[in-house]
Amino acid sequence: MGKLRVLELYSGIGGMHYALKGSCISAEVVAAVDVNTTANTVYKHNFPSTCLWPKTIEGVTLNDFNKLAFDMILMSPPCQPFTRIGLQGDVSDPRTKSFLYILNILPRLDKLPKFILLENVKGFETSSARNSLVETLEECGYRYQEFLLSPTCLGIPNSRLRYFLVSKLQPGLFSFETNNQAIFPNSNSVDSNASKVSDCAHKELSACINGMKTSKPDDGAEPSSRTLENEAVIFKLETAEDLERKQNQDSDVSVRMLQDFLEVDLQNLSQYLLPPKTLLRYAMLMDIVQPKCRRSVCFTKGYGHYVEGTGSVLQSSLDIQLETVFKSLHALSDEDKLNQLLMLKLRYFTPREIANLHGLPPEFCFPEKTTLKQRYRLLGNSLNACVVARLIKLMVE
Repeated sequence: MGKLRVLELYSGIGGMHYALKGSCISAEVVAAVDVNTTANTVYKHNFPSTCLWPKTIEGVTLNDFNKLAFDMILMSPPCQPFTRIGLQGDVSDPRTKSFLYILNILPRLDKLPKFILLENVKGFETSSARNSLVETLEECGYRYQEFLLSPTCLGIPNSRLRYFLVSKLQPGLFSFETNNQAIFPNSNSVDSNASKVSDCAHKELSACINGMKTSKPDDGAEPSSRTLENEAVIFKLETAEDLERKQNQDSDVSVRMLQDFLEVDLQNLSQYLLPPKTLLRYAMLMDIVQPKCRRSVCFTKGYGHYVEGTGSVLQSSLDIQLETVFKSLHALSDEDKLNQLLMLKLRYFTPREIANLHGLPPEFCFPEKTTLKQRYRLLGNSLNACVVARLIKLMVE
């Protein structure tokens, strides 16, 4: 097989492009398309030689698509119409318009691409948009496989459960069974940012669509902020069940420790420390982790701006027992409570650390003028490049 020509739709900051490089297949991105000007600036900064079209998907004509003569489509359409905390407008949401346009264009192409990979939020698998996608693929003669996967299945300590679909134009067959468990082969990682996949981690790679085995709940969701009746609260607003779940995650040696993904010589630590007002208001709602933990909850685009449900925060002062601090908080004044919390030196993960957890290589960087809020927002909208790299490799093999 010669070098594959790849079309990258909804290219964002280039997560799919890095995944393609990480897959080690012979391929080149012939065009990337995205309407987000901030994301495009970051993409162009990292891939200056790639043809980037700063326009809507609907602004690309059938003739434009045909001229590219691409062999593969990589795409991650807007997830807001399908997310559990949104309105779940599905195909009625205007943000789905571009995706439906792609489905309309696909059967009319002069040459159908050999491969298509799509990533989206959990919830897409039950949507009308997904049904339209599958119907279009079947009409065009594609074989396909769907997955719900989290980076934890590759030993990466970050819960980011996402929907994936890989498809191949018939008569090509996948290198794995598509009617039972579809898991990654037992092999070394695609690149240095992904851990070696152990047999223990393989169980997390079961697809849960089309009657397949469902993976363990690992969607990055935080426990309810309300205390459950008749359940003992250990500290914060967590129940014994919540604490046991986190302890089980931290004891899973198939997942690496967070310390492997942290910046060693962090410059200007103070800008990442949680401010006093945030500590007092949200201390009971935060997911607090330590460098030796093997877990972190999903980072969203609101990270660094909002606290609840946007991602984990890191305890920097490790000589203080977290449980001891929280067990005594309820009896203290606000001033004493704040002094106790400040002892933990809680901080946000840096954009570079989140990029590491998302599988973006060391050479990925932001332009200097990109603000901290913009960096968090763009990373929260991105994907895990290690997971996608493995799926690209599986799809093409």
